[in-house]
Amino acid sequence: MQFYEDLVVGSSDRFGAYPVTREEVIAFASKYDPQPFHLDDAAAAQTHFGRLSASGWHTCAMVMAMLVERHRKHDHQGLGSPGVDDLRWLHPVYPGDTLSVEVELLEKRRSATKPDRGIFRSATRVFNQHGVVVMSMTSRAMVRTRDPEGRD
Repeated sequence: MQFYEDLVVGSSDRFGAYPVTREEVIAFASKYDPQPFHLDDAAAAQTHFGRLSASGWHTCAMVMAMLVERHRKHDHQGLGSPGVDDLRWLHPVYPGDTLSVEVELLEKRRSATKPDRGIFRSATRVFNQHGVVVMSMTSRAMVRTRDPEGRD
């Protein structure tokens, strides 16, 4: 199990291999971001994307899937997130890409009001198969403490 006490500021981890498929790009866009460059090859060819590209929000969802898989693998005692401080889509994500994630733990602190949890801030970078950073974000999350009385 991975608790607050196990998190090491400055540590980083790279993981994941999420294949981006044309079918998933179109299905996600059809439901959540129906802009022409996410749905239609001809329309996308007329934009700076040059071809069909994934929605940035779809990229976030794919990253979340990889994060949750990693958390399950480590039995991470996560309690959700109060939000994202910074989010940037830096390069288009295309069908045929394979995404991976790198997370660096920037800081952590015990909650001042709830001693059974800690709060940490991390920097996340998302890469395509060529090593190009396609997305970055800084976010905060909450995690259970091993000692709910806060005596560490």
